[in-house]
Amino acid sequence: MKTKAHKFGLHLFRHDLRIDDNEALHKLVNECDYVVAAYIFDPENLRRSKYGHCHLGKHRHTFLDQGLLALEAALNDANIDLHMFSGDPVRNISELINNNNIDCISFEHHYGFNEQKQIAQLRKLHPKTHLIDGQSHYLLMHDALPFDMADMPDVFSPFRRKVEKNLTVRKHLQEYLKEEFNQKLSQTLSVHKPLLNTEPLVSYKPKHTSSKNGYTGGEENARARINDYFFNTDSIASYKETRNGLDGWDFSSRFSAYLAAGFVSPAYINQQLTKYEAQRVKNDSTYWLFFELLWREFFHLQAKKQAGLFFNFGGIQNKPPAVMHNDAAFMQWKDGTTAYPIVNAAMKQLAATGFMSNRSRQLVASCFVHELQLDWRYGAAYFEEVLIDFDVASNYGNWQYLAGVGSDPRGHRQFNLAKQTEIYDPKGAFISKWQ
Repeated sequence: MKTKAHKFGLHLFRHDLRIDDNEALHKLVNECDYVVAAYIFDPENLRRSKYGHCHLGKHRHTFLDQGLLALEAALNDANIDLHMFSGDPVRNISELINNNNIDCISFEHHYGFNEQKQIAQLRKLHPKTHLIDGQSHYLLMHDALPFDMADMPDVFSPFRRKVEKNLTVRKHLQEYLKEEFNQKLSQTLSVHKPLLNTEPLVSYKPKHTSSKNGYTGGEENARARINDYFFNTDSIASYKETRNGLDGWDFSSRFSAYLAAGFVSPAYINQQLTKYEAQRVKNDSTYWLFFELLWREFFHLQAKKQAGLFFNFGGIQNKPPAVMHNDAAFMQWKDGTTAYPIVNAAMKQLAATGFMSNRSRQLVASCFVHELQLDWRYGAAYFEEVLIDFDVASNYGNWQYLAGVGSDPRGHRQFNLAKQTEIYDPKGAFISKWQ
């Protein structure tokens, strides 16, 4: 068998817990004789920040553990061992590189501040180790954007017009791989399944596997949800009309949790959406789902452009709002005991399930920064802990937007909570269920 460019490769799983459409993993298999995979659970994710909340709450922790077990089984079928460890990611990967003569590391690119920092540290510590990155966490080809990053619009509408005029959507990986690639993958790895020296690292064992919120993590469950929403129920055909619902499963796609964990790629969703439009119907609703994928892309690119300003009190506008933190008011908001029933119901739904609709997120955030006059960063930190679909770019981008310090051209818009209740919960069913 022909020797490849590198001997021993390791794929670092982070926000890409899947095999399908995993560009970095596929590149690694092509370039290395031996391949293993690792996932590092960082205990820091369970420690409270200065805002009083941790990065990873119970709902998302369960969802991730379910997905890790599913990924382990899928990789095992492909003769790739998944090694799971607990500890500092950079320190763990460095130990593996040093103890196993690993000469190639692959990872999916992510614009999160901490994720970028990890890779920068690995580059500095291991300058001779070849690093492979993939771009399948994103919808667009970022090397073909119609603007330089410094000139990227800070408002969504001009961003959307520019990218739609020069659309460069990533194709789902399997579309352009040679047919024999997967055969080569299994044949190569069945012959070469290396052992890994894992001393002195601490193993991580997924144990949070039981959930009652309707979500189950893993690549196959993500695909099943997409197929159900598109082809089994045709719910996508009326998405634009139903998307402002507050409760239930089929008023919205619920794809965001699977995207955030990396159980599915945006290119796969777009591929299935295009297939649905060709086979069933193409209308405003099917476009609106693509529109929402562009919003996700916008916030991720903003996270890359703005870096630390994404977490700044004054936001990307660097204009601190005239508010301050108040523990008592914050606890009322968090516990759902404010003077606003629709806010209370949404917050109790979130605490119980890890889910909150897009409409509810706008209402509770508007209440937080206007009626309660609180520091938006505390609200964003609470969402970071509790949301099952937490995505650093979308979460902090949306909170800045609603706090009037982000990408909203109108600035500091406020929702009339009584009017919103009349429109979206006219019979009080949502409030009655969750209060």
